[in-house]
Order: sequence, then C-alpha cells, then structure tokens
Amino acid sequence: MKVLCFGSLNIDHTYQVERFLKPGETASAASYALHAGGKGLNQAIALARAGAEVHMAGCVGADGEMLLEFMRASGVHTDFVETVSAPTGHAIIQVDDSGQNCILICHGANAAVTQAQVDQTLARFSAGDVLLLQNEISGIGYIARKAKSLGMELWVNPSPVTEELLRGGAVDLADWLVVNELELAALTGIEDIPRSVQRFMERYPQKKLVLTLGGQGSLFAGNGAVLRQSAVPVTAVDTTGAGDTYLGYFLAVYLRTHSPETALEMAAKAAAIAVTRSGAAEAIPKMEELS
Repeated sequence: MKVLCFGSLNIDHTYQVERFLKPGETASAASYALHAGGKGLNQAIALARAGAEVHMAGCVGADGEMLLEFMRASGVHTDFVETVSAPTGHAIIQVDDSGQNCILICHGANAAVTQAQVDQTLARFSAGDVLLLQNEISGIGYIARKAKSLGMELWVNPSPVTEELLRGGAVDLADWLVVNELELAALTGIEDIPRSVQRFMERYPQKKLVLTLGGQGSLFAGNGAVLRQSAVPVTAVDTTGAGDTYLGYFLAVYLRTHSPETALEMAAKAAAIAVTRSGAAEAIPKMEELS
C-alpha cells in the first residue's frame, strides 16, 4: 500500500514576536528563520518519519529545490512534484511568546496544479492505495473524484474550509476527515463539540472522523463509537505544524495497526514533541523518539 500526499509546499518565513501585531502597528521581531513548510509537505514528512511509504505530489517554483532536498532527506519520494514558472508558495508566520502562531499564506506554485498533472500522477496508483488531501492547492475536487474512481482510500484535511471546497465534492467523497474544532464547526454548523461530533456521525455515518483539540486532546469517531485521547502535557515553544504532525502520525500508525486507539496515542505523543521545537517540518520527530 502506497500513500500519496497531493498538497502544498511552502517556504516558511517565521518571525518570533512578543505578541501578534495589531492593524497599523509596527514592531521588531526577536528572531527570524526560514523553514520548509506547507500542510502537504509537513504531513508527508510526518508520514515518512512515522514509517510510511509516502509520495509527494504538487508544484514548486525554481526557488523550491530546498524543499525537494529536505523531503528526500526525510524519506519522502518526490517524483510527482513538478517545477513550474510561478514562485514557490510561501507563508509569513508570527509566533508569539506563548507558542501560538498567526499565518499568512501566498499560494504561488501551489495554485498551478493542472488536471494533466493529476492524471499523470494518479495513473501510478491503484485501488487500495491512500490519497491524502488538504485545501491549499488548486484542483482539489478533481483530484478527489479521480482518486475515488480508481478505488483509492481518501483522507481529507479540509483546511481551510471554503465554499469552493464544499462544492468541489472532496468532503463528500472522503472516507476519513481530519479536522480541528473550527473546521468541524464549519462542516456541521454547530460550535459545541459533543453536539458537533454527534451531528457529523448522523450526517456521515459511513465516514470516520479524527478531531484535534489542542491542549484538550483529540478523538476518533466512526462505526458508531467515539474514542478520546488526552493531550500530552508539555510547554509549547511553537505550535506551527502540530496538527500536520498529528495527522501524519495518526495515518501512518493506523495503516500499520488498524487500531484507532494506538494511532490516537502515538499521534498525541508526536505532536507533543513537535510543539517543543521551533519550525514546522523540522520539528516533526522520528518514530524512535516516541518511545
């Protein structure tokens, strides 16, 4: 079984600030760092470090070679990443003294995914393989429909939730949805978490849900059952990419064990380690660090 992550690849510009800037305000950053990022890249790195065979698909510009080198060094196959004329996507990230983040994204090459690239890529996969999607590239609906026509298992991280995403069909076609509490509320129209989970299970009885709740832990809902996992208590330095770390580890461990309980536990441990480090992809731990 192969995992294809068709998603975003970004160059992250990260600024350490005392607090997030207000409109019209100018302030000095305590530090600056350049990191590999993008939800697609982060999740692919997490999958690889958790032991999965993962292939990355997407687009970078001529300035994106650093991202390809980083992924290869982490064990991610990059044959399906195309270099296009647009600049590589990038993100401007503020990280405050409590470790929380504020992110501005410029899509760049992530918006250059074409149907021809999708067709050529998915031709190398078959029924039983897994496709992982987020919502930071063009063509999400087409990718989802094409993958399902091939019999692939579809995991969707609907981040961000947009009207275009909902109209495109990826959410309806997904076998698994991995969301945070804001994304779940956007899908169900209910902010109260227990009621929102119940509404999800009623609306999508055939789907499985993984819900991340930050310091409140996480849960799995599917097959009529709800399983809860407490967060591992740590002092956060930078929460950028924590959800991506969690998702990659949950998926990799679940595919290996078919146990949502084990996947919840290992994903929680991995995310806890990641938030104690700076950066997104660089902060993702290797499996041996979880013991």
